[in-house]
Amino acid sequence: MLSQEVIQNALKAVKYPGFSRDIISFGLVREISVANGAVSVMLQLTSPNPDAARQIKGECEQVLKGLSGVNHVLVDVKQPTSGQAETGKSFANQTKVPGVKHIIAVASGKGGVGKSTCSANLACALKHLGARVGLLDCDIYGPSIPLMMGVYERPAVSEKEQLVPPVSHGVKVMSMGLLLNDDQPVIWRGPMITKTIQQFLFAVAWGDLDFLLVDLPPGTGDAQLTLCQTVPLDGGVVISTPQEAALGVVRKGIAMFNKVNVPILGIVENMSYFTAPNGERIEIFGHGGGKREAARQNVAFLGEVPIFPEIREAGDRGTPMVVSTPNHPASKAFIQIAENLRKFLK
Repeated sequence: MLSQEVIQNALKAVKYPGFSRDIISFGLVREISVANGAVSVMLQLTSPNPDAARQIKGECEQVLKGLSGVNHVLVDVKQPTSGQAETGKSFANQTKVPGVKHIIAVASGKGGVGKSTCSANLACALKHLGARVGLLDCDIYGPSIPLMMGVYERPAVSEKEQLVPPVSHGVKVMSMGLLLNDDQPVIWRGPMITKTIQQFLFAVAWGDLDFLLVDLPPGTGDAQLTLCQTVPLDGGVVISTPQEAALGVVRKGIAMFNKVNVPILGIVENMSYFTAPNGERIEIFGHGGGKREAARQNVAFLGEVPIFPEIREAGDRGTPMVVSTPNHPASKAFIQIAENLRKFLK
């Protein structure tokens, strides 16, 4: 039966020209009406590019006419004039990172949920699955990725005056922690954070990558907004622990991504449970909160990672679990989550 939901799902097949994301995730579809087999759709573009409008309109008409029960299609595409275009606010002004197929933001509403640990292990898990992977640490004030990935050397500078990211465990790594002396604090205002993240994206020789994972700081501040406005993200992965205190802040992170039209790829429940030496399962932070929240938010639940002391120990050694012991249950959990991510981004 034809409905607005059916039409919306069908329009997810229409990509914005030059981008891997669809017009629904970009928030371009403003009105959908269905009546007696007639479908009317209104789109509001943020770019005055007539070629893009023509292509989108044609693809929308083709997709909708292919639906069962549709006998008439009207697609109205509205565009700003050149003078009306909102430079800096339009996703069409975002710039792709050369050679990088997919950019995934790894975020959390609050600190202490193991986001950087998950980022490091997911990067290594994607590499384990045969992908070309980069890992960008955007936590400017508290970078921890160099420690967890075992990277200590400063980046070299190429002939093109780009930073060459060190490679650890087959993953290209960039972090503010690689540019500072030990224990040197970063005491910067927002504009400096913005400029640094932009340089990490475009002044680093990432080369050809299948995935660039971006480890974001907690919260919804300058780093998150800069990333979302600068490059077209393929999606966000939200890390949480099971308890309500963490999930409450997760909702704010999801709301932020929704406001900037970044699709949520899914939620990961970290520190899901602990297995005692006698085999007893202990749910220190409760259990299942991440899965229930994913259902409430209508997003995918990517998986759960149990608590193992070995995860922390491996991170402190600079050799993530997925690398040091790939057959460990924790490593298998990270690899399964990475496989789930790949399915979304094929």
